[in-house]
Amino acid sequence: MAIFRGGSATPPQHPFLVRVQFPFETRFFGVMELETLRDLYIHELKDLYSAEQQLIKALPKMKKAAKNRSLAAAFNQHFEQTKRQAKRLEQILKRQDESTRAPKCEGMEGLIKEGDKMAGEDAQDDVRDAGLIASAQRVEHYEIAGYGCARTYAELLGDRQGARLLDTTLREEANTDKKLTKLAKQLINVKARKAPPATDKRQGGMTGAIKRVVAKVTGGNGQG
Repeated sequence: MAIFRGGSATPPQHPFLVRVQFPFETRFFGVMELETLRDLYIHELKDLYSAEQQLIKALPKMKKAAKNRSLAAAFNQHFEQTKRQAKRLEQILKRQDESTRAPKCEGMEGLIKEGDKMAGEDAQDDVRDAGLIASAQRVEHYEIAGYGCARTYAELLGDRQGARLLDTTLREEANTDKKLTKLAKQLINVKARKAPPATDKRQGGMTGAIKRVVAKVTGGNGQG
């Protein structure tokens, strides 16, 4: 039997209210899902949890795509950190008597798709690494905004332990962003700037392949 707000087993009467029973919960279409700040707080926590779960799957791919060892190590470090951050969200939601079930975070989904596209680009290794850092920092800034809002809600609602845990994660995200910036400025972007065009590397890439085929067919008498 579903127990509704106020402890009653009888749903509230409303001429425009439609009850729909799902396996794990009862919802009423026509009632706002975000009525209070606490509702928004829980919504933000679940959205962040979905984002972290997606990132846990994406970071190993980014590590594999990175050619620079320092960058690959940074992605691996953040992978381990992200798993701990997801655990913190589980703790907060459990203390709020809430599950982690929620719709997929579309914001993170889009950012990860951009990162996957960059990882698969036909690019110089150093240039691709610079692009991967840019993709990773977009993710960091997205998470910093989300965790900052969630921490503020926790403070306003008196969830001190939740605020403390969220602040820990927020600081970690900010530090990760700073490390990526330092790595980009001092190493990755510098190497990317010095990377020669593909045509200068022994006629590498598609252009070089075409020239070699033309030379073979014409006996080395191709134009130019």
